[in-house]
Amino acid sequence: MSILTRLFSSAPDPREALRPLWQAIVAEARQPAWYADAGVADTVNGRFEMVSAVFALVVLRMETGEGLAKETALLTELYVEDMEAQLREFGVGDVVVGKRMTKLMGATGGRIEAYRGGIANGLPTMTEAAARNMPLVDGASAEQVAERLLALWSRLQAIADAALLAGEVAR
Repeated sequence: MSILTRLFSSAPDPREALRPLWQAIVAEARQPAWYADAGVADTVNGRFEMVSAVFALVVLRMETGEGLAKETALLTELYVEDMEAQLREFGVGDVVVGKRMTKLMGATGGRIEAYRGGIANGLPTMTEAAARNMPLVDGASAEQVAERLLALWSRLQAIADAALLAGEVAR
């Protein structure tokens, strides 16, 4: 749906149906266990990486559902909208936002592929992906993060498509 259509249409924004899923992704990424137990750095970069990791796993899970391509695109729009808003909140100006968003989306695509490899090849590959992408506190183990990401993947697989779209990312 183009921006003009959204502005001048009386139809509801189709992305709003996925807002609960987006909120569940953010809530999962903000779980204290990722930071306190797994050792992800509780910094702006660490929080971005956690949101990106959970988003990546949800997108990969949605790839396994029949007919979820449209919803995946809408969820990605919510991700982009939120990341852009965060950049603006940090004071990034209009001229630079587009360039930064291009870099962020490229990085997110790379993370999706890295986590896809971790899912396909198991803990050693997921550990490599976590070590490469996650800022960790001193003494933390990328393997702990990888184990938690794989556990999240298992939980996501157990959720029915409709429940996932409704934001049920159960613990």
